[in-house]
Parts: sequence; C-alpha cells; structure tokens
Amino acid sequence: MFEVPSIADLNLGLTLPALTLALGACLLLLVDVVFIPHDKKIRTAWLALMGIGASFTINLFTFNQSGTAFLGMFVADKFTGVMNAIILATAFISILLSVDYIKRAGIERGEFYALILFSVSGMMFMASANDLVAIFVSLELLSIPLYVLAAFRVPEVKSEESGLKYFILGAFSSAFFVYGAALIFGATGTTSLPDIFTAVQSIVADGGSSAFLLLIGTGLILVGLGFKVAVVPFHMWTPDVYEGAPTPVTAFMSVGAKAGGFAALLRLVLVALPTFVITAGDSTAAWQQVFWLVAAATLIVGNLVAVSQTNIKRLLAYSSIAHAGYIMMAVAAAGTAGIGDAAAQAALLYLAAYMFTNLGAFGVAQSIEKDDGSGTDLNDFIGLAKSRPGLAAMMAIFMLSLTGIPLTGGFIGKWFVFKTAIDAGLMPLAIIGVLTSVVSAFYYVRVIVNMYLRDGEGDPAAGATRAVNLAVYIALVGTLVIGILPMLATNITDAITLASAVAR
Repeated sequence: MFEVPSIADLNLGLTLPALTLALGACLLLLVDVVFIPHDKKIRTAWLALMGIGASFTINLFTFNQSGTAFLGMFVADKFTGVMNAIILATAFISILLSVDYIKRAGIERGEFYALILFSVSGMMFMASANDLVAIFVSLELLSIPLYVLAAFRVPEVKSEESGLKYFILGAFSSAFFVYGAALIFGATGTTSLPDIFTAVQSIVADGGSSAFLLLIGTGLILVGLGFKVAVVPFHMWTPDVYEGAPTPVTAFMSVGAKAGGFAALLRLVLVALPTFVITAGDSTAAWQQVFWLVAAATLIVGNLVAVSQTNIKRLLAYSSIAHAGYIMMAVAAAGTAGIGDAAAQAALLYLAAYMFTNLGAFGVAQSIEKDDGSGTDLNDFIGLAKSRPGLAAMMAIFMLSLTGIPLTGGFIGKWFVFKTAIDAGLMPLAIIGVLTSVVSAFYYVRVIVNMYLRDGEGDPAAGATRAVNLAVYIALVGTLVIGILPMLATNITDAITLASAVAR
C-alpha cells in the first residue's frame, strides 16, 4: 500500500526559493483579480517584484545548504543556488522592462506578471530537478506560461503567430523528451538521476540492448531540451517567435528558457550520464561527439545567418542561437573525464554574463520601439548617439560584450568556455568558436556604426522610461562588473561540484 510521506520526509525547507515563488504567483493572481483595479495594474508589477525579491533573499539564506527534497526528486546544492540567482535576476529585469511597455502597447493585464512568476518557478524547479519526471513537470511549468506570453499582444497577427508556433513546436519537443525518458527508464529501470548513474556502470560492463536504448534515449532528450535552448537544428522557431512576441517577453525567454534548459541538461549529463561510454575504459562519454557537433553547427548557423538580419529582434534571435552554441561547448566538454565541474562552472559564468548583456541590449532596443511594435529596424538606430548619447553608449557596451571584447562580461564567459573546450581536447570546436566570434563582430559592430557613424537625427527613444532605464543600468553594471572584476563571479562558481565523484 502506498505510504503517504510526512512533512519531514518532503524536506520542504530546501525548496523554499522556488516553492515560495510558485505560491506567490498563485496568490498574486487572486490579489490582482479581487483587489487591484484595471487602471492600477502597476501595483501588480510591484507585487511581482517583491515576490522575486523575497525568493532571492530566501535563496541567499539557503545557498550553502545541500540535500534532497520531495523524496529525492529535488536537490539543493550550490549549482541550484547560482542558477536560482541568475533566473531571479532575469525575471526582475524583465518585469522592469515590462511595466511601461505593456501599458503603451495596450495589453496591460495583471495576469502577465503571474505568468512570468509561474514560468520562473518552473525554471527554478528545473535547475534543481533530480529526476527525469521532475525535469518534465518543471519543463511544462516553464513552457506553458511562455506560450501565452508570446501571444500576449493580441490581436496583433505576428504575436498570435508567435504564440501558436511556439506552442505547437514546444508540444512536439515535450513528446521527444518523454519518449527519451521512457527509453532511459527501460534501460535502467529508474528515472532518478543518481540511480541512472549507478545503473550505467553495469550497462557499460554488460553492453547489449540496454546501452542502445540508453543512447537513443539520451539523443531524444537532447532533442527535447535542444528546442528549449534553441540549438541547431532545433532552432527554427526562434526568429519568428522572438520577433512576434512582446519585446520584454522576448528578452525574458531569450535568457530564462536557456537557463532552465541548460541547467537540466547539465544535471543529466554530469549526474546521470558522465560515465556512459561505448567501450569500458574510454575517457570520453558516448554522447560527447553528438553534443560538440550540435555546438559547432549552432555556432556556424547562428552567426552566419545573423549577418543578413535587418531587424534588431531577429538579429538578437540568431545571436541567441549562437550564444546557445557557446554554452553547448561547455556541455560537450563535460563528456571528457575530469572536466565535468569545470564545464558546469564555465556554463554558469557564461549564462550570468549573457543574462546581463542580452537583457540590456533588449532594453535599449525596446527604448526606441514604437507603441505599435514598429521601430525595431537596424536603421532606427541611426543617429542614436546624437539624440540619446547615454543609451547609445550603453548599447555599444552590450554589443561589444556580445562580441566578446575584453573588460566586458562576454569576454570572461567566452574565455572560460573556450578554456574548458581546449582542456577537454575539443580543439576543433574551440577554433570554430573563435572564428565565429570574429564573424559576430560584423553584425554587432554594425549597430554601433549606425549609432555613431551614420548621419541622422536619431530616435527620441520615448520608450526609455524610468523603469526601463533602471533595468538597463542594472544590466550595464552586471556586464562591467563581471568583465572588470571576474573574481567576484568565479569565487562563487568555483565552489560548484556538480559532476558525480567517479567522473571528476
């Protein structure tokens, strides 16, 4: 007979950062409907920011705690703490970007903020999931609010198309994930990541059909999570969805969805599958070659196609694809024995730098966007240095950081990712990363050229409200602090030990 677990067995204290936010989202939805008038929805935004602040504070207090909860399906460790901080910072900046935007666009509804909080809680649970079932449930909690948010600017056709396309392809990707999880369960007899790790030892020793099922299952899970993080060839939805969705939603999903997806992928390969090799005694995991080929294809396609874009949101969409390739370099490097923890640290450092830089770039782009959604062409940046020199200077820094220029967060992120790839013996992948970074300089610097070197009156940037400016300032400070004082970030990430002990 099924035994009902006690509160002590669930160990809910370790889940408080994510659980508090999920419960807060439910409460916010009720409070908004009952107590907040239609013309005062800014109060809902401030309540959402307070909820994020409360969750961030709780995360600081639980940062050094470790253990499992929900009968082993949830794990709390430093990796969880750092991922929670990145995800919560993403949500905080995204809500600041949203406050005035949704009012200008005529879509000011309180459920907007509750949907963001629900998605954020899914990302946080995904970062701490210790079981394939928990990853799947968290993936759906992350994704379903994003489908609605992408189509939030109804009745605009592009926004409706964005939400529908994201939903249909997202449903397919979830099916791939479930099928892959079923095959891994069939091979190992468990969905728990630590138990899968234990089962893999005997599977590698015995060989046979179980190893084949495990390999196919891992590939299908890569398809499911690959869609979420937008790596090639699962990236085709990205430019259309990014262009059609409301700009703050695009900024949010460009970072948040990646953070959740890569967190789950890193846990899977480092906790469950670090020693899954084709032949006993191999020093590289069976999945490494496929992962580094996906990373290489993502780098090449993302950067080359971005060169031809003339819309800033589509340019940043292909840029987002390219940056998923750089993070994927670290994930692929984790397949080499002894590199796992360094790979996880590099991926988190890159995510932190990318979070500040990309949200800042979207904030400036949103500043010159018009109420009807126009004004996102690259030519709209012409002369911005004349009309709004402060915004132009910040956008220039964000573009240089995305390129990977020294003294910016982007340079530090790429430094550690490339170093990890080289240490793992993936020299061809590191060379591809360097060459594609050179290509990326063309389309990033083009924005700077438009702002500073082409004649024009410049956009008045009516969207640069106080909330948007605050968001951009936060992003700027984060980008420069990581770039100039990287030890502040590395001192935190260096404490992460995610890889299974046998694979370190």
